[in-house]
Amino acid sequence: MIADMLASVLTELNGTSADIEASAVISTDGLIMASVLPAALDEDRVGAMSAAMLSLGDRTAQELNRGSLEQVLIKGDSGYVLMTYAGDEAVLTVMAKPNARLGLIFLDVKRAVESITDLL
Repeated sequence: MIADMLASVLTELNGTSADIEASAVISTDGLIMASVLPAALDEDRVGAMSAAMLSLGDRTAQELNRGSLEQVLIKGDSGYVLMTYAGDEAVLTVMAKPNARLGLIFLDVKRAVESITDLL
């Protein structure tokens, strides 16, 4: 039931912007809770990579005295990956096109994180 509600939030998020290509809610230990991913992406790999990057981001923010980690943004030739905590136990990972308007995506992600946190 919660997985269905999370999937609904993700579907709405993906529909808010043509720049968002995929999204997933992942537990902090790397397990997919809900996702709206293209068939070419492996859910398990997305979950594991997101958990690993957030763990590294947490450690980096602490070691460099940057406070608590809010998000990790990765930019590649083919687009962006944005990972944001959704409460204490989950992460929202969003993949966006290379020409994405990040300001709008940050706003949409913030709204989605609020909904996800309320559900969890």
